[in-house]
Amino acid sequence: MKHLKQLLNPYKGLPKEVYVIFIARIINALGCFVMPLMTIILKDSIGLSDQLAGVYISAVGLLFLPASMLGGKLADTIGRKKVIVFFDCMAALFYIICSFMAPSMKMIYMIMAAAACLVTAGPAHDSLMADITTPKNRESAYALSYMGWNLGFAIGPFIGGMLYENHLPLIFLGDAFTALLSLSLVILFIKETIHKAEEEITDESRALERREEGSIFAVLAKRPVLVYFALIIFGFNFVYSQWSFLIPLHMLEKFPAHKAEYYGSLASFNGLIVILFTPLVTYYFQKSKSIRRMVYGGGLYAIGFGMLGLFNGLAHFFVSAFIFTLGEILLAISTAPFIANHTPASHRGRMSAVIPMIFGMGQTLGPIGMGQILNYASIELAWLLMGCVGIVFTILMFILEQQEEKKCFRAIEKQGC
Repeated sequence: MKHLKQLLNPYKGLPKEVYVIFIARIINALGCFVMPLMTIILKDSIGLSDQLAGVYISAVGLLFLPASMLGGKLADTIGRKKVIVFFDCMAALFYIICSFMAPSMKMIYMIMAAAACLVTAGPAHDSLMADITTPKNRESAYALSYMGWNLGFAIGPFIGGMLYENHLPLIFLGDAFTALLSLSLVILFIKETIHKAEEEITDESRALERREEGSIFAVLAKRPVLVYFALIIFGFNFVYSQWSFLIPLHMLEKFPAHKAEYYGSLASFNGLIVILFTPLVTYYFQKSKSIRRMVYGGGLYAIGFGMLGLFNGLAHFFVSAFIFTLGEILLAISTAPFIANHTPASHRGRMSAVIPMIFGMGQTLGPIGMGQILNYASIELAWLLMGCVGIVFTILMFILEQQEEKKCFRAIEKQGC
């Protein structure tokens, strides 16, 4: 009991809005049916080739660029809550439309439209969380939000996998219903927070969060570490994108009769590991700097994904998921706080669009890149390549950490190091 209380200590005393977000994310993830099964829907239901499926998944990622920029600008001008409500409602509407459609190219376009709406709302969600937290409680708040998502995600994809074969319309309806139910909590219990971005920050430990004038690019010019950081996370995301692309294809090849069921179970296992281990990881790494945790996370990506090139029985997929999920936890609880702690309050929406847009390209290019690689290499060789990519970017993150420590030591950039 004592140890349990210690594990829960980081989550005590947070703003009440954080707990509302925690519950809302559980509900939303409980109905997360569509995106985890995207590759299988494109290939198995609609009949696209591996290469063309990769193209369309990457096309969804390309929509993220203008959608994210629009969402960031709107979040910094008209407010966080308005953006969240409008675009999340639109995403749910597109999913409802999909539920009345037969699998076809038109269905793909509706799914893409829904994804674009969700991405447009993304910077507003991130900005809202940054508004209601400080560097002292930010990592715990983001970790709790991340854990909430995975509490639902441990069940959602499993249900989606069971529904897929005979009840495809329910996948879209369920996703839309839980999204709207989750959104209702935000509408009822969370007030607009954009005014917090206009408050003067006097705490010297938060000097990098003080308001600044000028464009987002002018701000980035003063904080090049964010650009280098984003480019390295790009590499990690390139590897991690294979979780939703190459793993389903590998399962489709090895277990054709149970592909959706097994993948849904694996996705639920991923969520279960997050639930069980996020408190442990948060507690035991609470004294480590964010950037050092990301070095460890990248190394776990390299091992977890790379091993599938050598071992790929059903049990090995679960071992792999355990390893890379630990890396996912480390990166998830460190990435957003690192960005927020280096971002002026006046530019939170736009920074929450631009930086994730850079590293999000890893998710975008991962499927299309892997689709091309599979024209010349086996899936096993592709996994070994992903392990090597993970190692390279882990080394780059370690180098960035060393450079940041030198800056701190020289007192050139004391705040936020």
